[in-house]
Amino acid sequence: MSKKLIIFSAHSGSGKSTLVQYLMQQNPNLAFSISCTSRQPRGTEKNGVEYYFLTPEEFRRRIDNDEFLEYEEVYTDKFYGTLKSEVERMSDAGKVVLFDVDVKGGVNIKKYYGERALSIFVMPPSIEELSRRLHGRGTDTEEVIQVRLDKAAYEMTFAPQFDKVVVNDDLDVAKAEVLKLVTDFLKD
Repeated sequence: MSKKLIIFSAHSGSGKSTLVQYLMQQNPNLAFSISCTSRQPRGTEKNGVEYYFLTPEEFRRRIDNDEFLEYEEVYTDKFYGTLKSEVERMSDAGKVVLFDVDVKGGVNIKKYYGERALSIFVMPPSIEELSRRLHGRGTDTEEVIQVRLDKAAYEMTFAPQFDKVVVNDDLDVAKAEVLKLVTDFLKD
């Protein structure tokens, strides 16, 4: 049996993280892919738990050595990426690797693994609903929310490049839908 992978992508406020956490609780064979970053740890973040923390120089060296499955320099010297070795280590241990990545990363991972991977794009029912959710969090300024909404509109254009699109209009319905998609994919 080929080693399978599950890719989740979405923009901020779509409910993707909630759906990923739900799937992790439902299937003990799923292993969450831990990304690398060159930013400093925040709060109680620990190396090897939330992220693998690398210096910008170490990140660049690993890019030059073609060690990343996907990566992006989000801001100057602020890299995020997924190590090929980490994915293969978990896959070789018999786990189904679950990715929670941005849309470009999701598209790149799907291209790399092809039919071994199921890519799922999570969308809110509308930009208006996304705006309501982001405002409801109460964590961002109006300017930050507008930047996120603009980015979301751009990221939604990537949806057709994913195997499945799940509209998170009703969380319970979305949970059932992603559970069925993943279960059916893993059966084959």
